[in-house]
Amino acid sequence: MSVSIKSKREIELMTEAGKILGTVLNHLCEEIKPGMSTWRIDKMGEDMIRSFGCIPSFKGYGGFPGSICVSVNEQVVHGIPSKKCILREGDIVSLDAGVIYKGYHSDAARTVGVGQISDEAAKLIEVTKQSFFEGIKFAKEGCHLHDISNAIADYNERFGYGVIRDLVGHGIGCELHEEPQVPNFRQTKRGMKLYEGMTLAIEPMVAAGDYAVKTLDDKWTTVTVDQSLTAHYENTVLITKNGPQILSLVE
Repeated sequence: MSVSIKSKREIELMTEAGKILGTVLNHLCEEIKPGMSTWRIDKMGEDMIRSFGCIPSFKGYGGFPGSICVSVNEQVVHGIPSKKCILREGDIVSLDAGVIYKGYHSDAARTVGVGQISDEAAKLIEVTKQSFFEGIKFAKEGCHLHDISNAIADYNERFGYGVIRDLVGHGIGCELHEEPQVPNFRQTKRGMKLYEGMTLAIEPMVAAGDYAVKTLDDKWTTVTVDQSLTAHYENTVLITKNGPQILSLVE
């Protein structure tokens, strides 16, 4: 397995890519409201990404037609934006996006509620997000890759949630998907040792019910088999000696 260690210049470029992506996602999350189509979210996202002089990482990637993956309720990831898909009060929606800035990628995701949502949905969103932060306590030089995986899994399973197994996080840099894979479910081995300069897209994907998923006929949209709600939280993270730097989180 070949895992790239980023140079100072590469880290600078990825840091800028992350700031732009975080800004875009913050804006989209604030704009979401009942009656909006997922196509409209995608259009706003692409326009904003390009306004920063960036390229949407997902547009055309493997044939994906959108710039933002917009996944609603039981859709885990890779929801295709559509004028026919209209958000309703009480839905939860996951936005997964990437940008390319001067040849380098950032990748991040957020799940938010549409209007007033149930306590169950709000808890799922918050636990999924917090599991990311539990995981990155181990995203530092000297720890091992699966220390991150196990921390994410253990936190979610305390609440009885299903941690998706068919989809994982990944390395990132001049390619959107690089080595290594970053599972969110518990592993039997500790995995590779982490070194300063590694960059990882760490992304818990969590179901309120069982973790089993299937892909719809559109060949992209992945949903829970039991139709339970799902949430997704992701950031691009830089490994350092002193701990993680979250490149795509803009407060």
